[in-house]
Parts: sequence; C-alpha cells; structure tokens
Amino acid sequence: MTQAATEALRILRDGSLFQWYLITLFALTVYVYAAEVERRNWSLVFAGLAFWGMDWFNEIWNGLVFHFTQYAPVWGAPGKTSFLILIGLNIEICFMFAIAGVAFSKMLPADKQLKILGLPNRLAFAIVNSIFCVLVEMVLHSVGALTWDYSWWGVRAPWLIFLIGYLPFFLVAFWVFDMDSFRKKITTVGVIYAFDIICLVLFLGILKWI
Repeated sequence: MTQAATEALRILRDGSLFQWYLITLFALTVYVYAAEVERRNWSLVFAGLAFWGMDWFNEIWNGLVFHFTQYAPVWGAPGKTSFLILIGLNIEICFMFAIAGVAFSKMLPADKQLKILGLPNRLAFAIVNSIFCVLVEMVLHSVGALTWDYSWWGVRAPWLIFLIGYLPFFLVAFWVFDMDSFRKKITTVGVIYAFDIICLVLFLGILKWI
C-alpha cells in the first residue's frame, strides 16, 4: 500500500476533522441552485446535477480500484480536508463539483448548431473544459493535494484523466442541458443518481469496500 493511500485511509470519514467553513461551502452550493430554480432555469439545474452525479460514479469505481488492489486508488486525496468521504473525494471537492456543472453550462452558446473550429460547440466546450480541468489537477498534484500512484494516470499520461476523468462529465451534462423536455432531464438525472445510490449502499453501506 502506498504512503498516500495509507494516509488517506487514516483520515477516511473522520468526523473530528470538521471545520466550520463547510457550512459556508454548503450555503454557497444551495444558493447557486436556488438562484437557478428561482429563474426556472431547469436546464442549468439538471446539467449541474448530472455533472455532479457523474463525478460520484467516478469516485465509486476509484474506491473499488483501491479495494481490489490494496495498493492505491487511481487518484487519492490524503491532504488537508474537513472530511474525506471516499479515498479520492473530500467534501471540498464534492461541493466544487456540485457547482462546477452549473458554472460550465452557463458558458454554452444559445445556438446549439454553432460550430467552433469545425466542431459542434457542445463538443468543443467539453474538450476545452476537460483540458482546463486536467491542468488544474496537475497543479493540485504538484502541491500534494491529489496523489497519483499509477504510471498510466498522471502528468506523463494525462489523456486518461481527460478521457475518463472529465470528458464524460461534460458530454453528459451538456446532453442533459439540451434535452427538449423536463421529463427527459429528470429521468436521465434520476437514473444517474439511482445507480450511484445503489452502488454506495452496496459497496459502502453493506460490503464496506469503499
């Protein structure tokens, strides 16, 4: 087991690490969604929720990688935190992803047919935003906030972080954003969260694997 994984396990779901700034982060997250609900901007609300739900899926399988290897997760978050939810997901990252989908979706052009450098603008924005997020992760890794212990996932091999870590988040969020009915949006997001919840109940609550 790597040193980073050992440290993350030591603080995993340790409630004594709580800090009051979490209440501010929670209030900010609630405000972001409340502002869009007030405007009845359901496309942004569900795009944000889809983005967040996709991250939960990634964090679950990342925890399972550690369980089955007993070496390291694909990414870990052993640094300072107020609460480490899963081995690669702290509460600060969780709130960030809850807001990020709304923020990134706000940047989408109103015209779905607009092309950027010959690409559909949704795909272009997904690619650019994913690259941006990979660069942010590299900075976080450089200061020890995120750890990478596998040669195929890291600074020398960033394409998997791009293809698996972020691109699906944006593609799904933008797909939900563009859906033409409220029912389709809520059904799609509901399926994402139902799957996440089933996995959490099974792998965290019952089997204690993550």
